[in-house]
Amino acid sequence: MYKKYWLFIMAALLLPTLGVADDAQAPQTTLSNLKISGYLDGSYNYLVNSNQFISGVNDRVYDLDPNSATLQQAAITIADQPTQGFGGLLNLMAGRDALTSASYGDNPNTGIHDFGFDPVQVFLQYAIGKFTIIAGKFNTIVGEEALDPTINTNFSRSIIYGYAEPGTFTGVRGTYAVNDKLNFTLGVDNGWDNIRDTSRVKTLEWGVSYIINPMFSFSTQGYTGEERATEDVSSGPTGWRSLIDVIGTMNATQKLTFVANYEYAWQTNALLPSGVDASATWTGIAGYINYKFNDHWRTSLRAEDFDDEQGFRTGVRQNWQEVTLTVGYAPIKDFELRVETRHDFSNVDSFLASDGIAVRNNQQSYALEGVYKF
Repeated sequence: MYKKYWLFIMAALLLPTLGVADDAQAPQTTLSNLKISGYLDGSYNYLVNSNQFISGVNDRVYDLDPNSATLQQAAITIADQPTQGFGGLLNLMAGRDALTSASYGDNPNTGIHDFGFDPVQVFLQYAIGKFTIIAGKFNTIVGEEALDPTINTNFSRSIIYGYAEPGTFTGVRGTYAVNDKLNFTLGVDNGWDNIRDTSRVKTLEWGVSYIINPMFSFSTQGYTGEERATEDVSSGPTGWRSLIDVIGTMNATQKLTFVANYEYAWQTNALLPSGVDASATWTGIAGYINYKFNDHWRTSLRAEDFDDEQGFRTGVRQNWQEVTLTVGYAPIKDFELRVETRHDFSNVDSFLASDGIAVRNNQQSYALEGVYKF
């Protein structure tokens, strides 16, 4: 099923051992840089209503089971990424989340109920001086949250993570580190969550990040290119899609951090719920207050507002908001338990009730998550 990835995998693992024998000035690497890491992510999730909007679109990203224990992810990363020379990275993930995270063109189904497989990232790398280039499949540069749960401060993903921004790209990305504070990123990709380009115009990605001082940091990044009027298709009309993402972080103290993430996106010639092809816009903002009590206990409060003005992203014209409180407890260094309560609400009756008939303007959920890192 995934034969097309084996060339990338073999090259990523073997190329660093070859070096450049004929050029004494060229950087060389060995497998001494090889790092293997991973994690297991399991949860119990309870949704008061169903996991869908009245449009049939899911109203959650990965926490989709209304009342069930779930293996969300089991992932491993094998990386050889020296500061100079050739390298590569291979990131494989299996579990329930793979059925959602897989790019268009992949088939994540394994034949096992609620268990998929996704080669999340597979790329080669070359670094010279302050410049690094990667080629293959890799994660998006936008957004505060990530597919990897160990990076996030909450169990459930934000609205803007699932409905405003892309997840992965296939293409080429270059990064230039001016110094330890300022970085520039520029890349050319095949489009949002696509293995191959389904349009005639590539997607351009760009980003700038700047650490102002130990207290403040700022980044802005985005994408622009041609996308289909309907998601996950390889034919039909296309429109021009652009996304601007801005993230600001303030480390008020060693324990208290504030984060704000704003996104604005638009697409021409988008297929709307009314059946008409027209322009669509969507905007979202998420704010985080993270506090670490000590080495064992922490908490994260997230609040969001997402405006799907034409209903292109959720299938419903609505203003969708949510508030999430997560408490984390780490009895040991590499394991954390997270308890979460979340309340979503909309300005219209968009949430389908658990009976599949009634509709509600809100959704309440409770969750328990365990994350182990190795």
